[in-house]
Amino acid sequence: MSEFANIDENELRARTRALVDELHPEKTDSQTFRALQYEHGLALVHFPEGFGGLGLSPKMNYVVRDEILKHSKVYYDHPPASIIGIGMGMPVVNTYATDEQKRRWLPKIFSGEEIWCQMFSEPSAGSDVAGLTSRAVRDGDEWVVNGQKVWTTVAHLSKWGMLVTRTNPDVPKHDGLSYFVIDMESPGVEVRPLYQITGEAEFNEVFFNDLRVPHENMLGKEGQGWRVAITTLMNERVAIGGAGSKKKGGGGISKLIDLWKERDASEGSAAQNAMLRDRVTQAWIEQELLRRTVERAAAAAKAGNPGPEGSVAKLFQAESAKRMWELAIDVLGTKGLSFEEGYELRQVAGMAEGSEAYAKYQFLRSRANSIEGGTSEIMKNILGERVLGLPGEPRVDKDVPWKDVPRS
Repeated sequence: MSEFANIDENELRARTRALVDELHPEKTDSQTFRALQYEHGLALVHFPEGFGGLGLSPKMNYVVRDEILKHSKVYYDHPPASIIGIGMGMPVVNTYATDEQKRRWLPKIFSGEEIWCQMFSEPSAGSDVAGLTSRAVRDGDEWVVNGQKVWTTVAHLSKWGMLVTRTNPDVPKHDGLSYFVIDMESPGVEVRPLYQITGEAEFNEVFFNDLRVPHENMLGKEGQGWRVAITTLMNERVAIGGAGSKKKGGGGISKLIDLWKERDASEGSAAQNAMLRDRVTQAWIEQELLRRTVERAAAAAKAGNPGPEGSVAKLFQAESAKRMWELAIDVLGTKGLSFEEGYELRQVAGMAEGSEAYAKYQFLRSRANSIEGGTSEIMKNILGERVLGLPGEPRVDKDVPWKDVPRS
């Protein structure tokens, strides 16, 4: 048991104040402050001591956030490009990596110094990730990887990537996978942008051409890649579902409320305005339900690795976000008919300023919410089978060696 396991809320607040006294957030930058926050064990307090935490309950993370906000106008939340590394990379490294690897990777993930990406999906293996075809072949103390991944978020910014690839084609598909952490700057890695309807390219396709990966960079044992991948995916759904505001009435719903207040009431009839008002009210209720659901999911997580319940928040976030931003366009009326920024293709762009521009951007961007991190259809299957205990769909390839499974 951790020597800090009996720390109560008052002592945790005192430790957080000591951090702020040592380096005030208003007097430094995000990366520097978050690096020191990690050293104090206040990064993710449910992580082990010495690795960014104090071995406490996950719900105690909110105490750290609350105490910093009491003493600073500046709060350095997770850097946007680091959501995958922090939400998915840190839990899987904490669970499967050696202590040496944890010391190497965890501090720089949390500070934002090094960006991580996740490479599971392939052109022929999206919802059925276990059917992937990329291959890794052992060569002494290294593995040689060839293949392709697709829809890889922030791959163009990443230093490290979480890779699932096939190492044994002679066993059923779930048993022949292995999990690696790869250096994205290595020879043999090629990243190409995929431009979205917003004009941005936050997603990418990644090609591996005789990429050599040290055996020590395998997380878990050979053939245990699916088990490690499940840890990653469960955390992914919590990270995506919990990406909204932690504050009541904050985040996207606050933008919608601003639009409603600024709306020209003369544009619609009294009946139309009454209908929109009801829809805005319903959207506020849904976002508050989501916020509360995320809080419960985080509190229920054990050692940073949640169960399939994380899919509840992910599913609800995806579908409610689409409804909310469609409503925002309706509230804008005729102003919502154009996208002023146009369709200039760009690799990275900042968030649109102002409620109107933000709403138009999110209307387009939210179309991806029900696809990324597992489609809404897959989320429903997970919840049906693993939470509700309903019978699963027939799987005719369950016990068939991967090499013998027919593929188009």
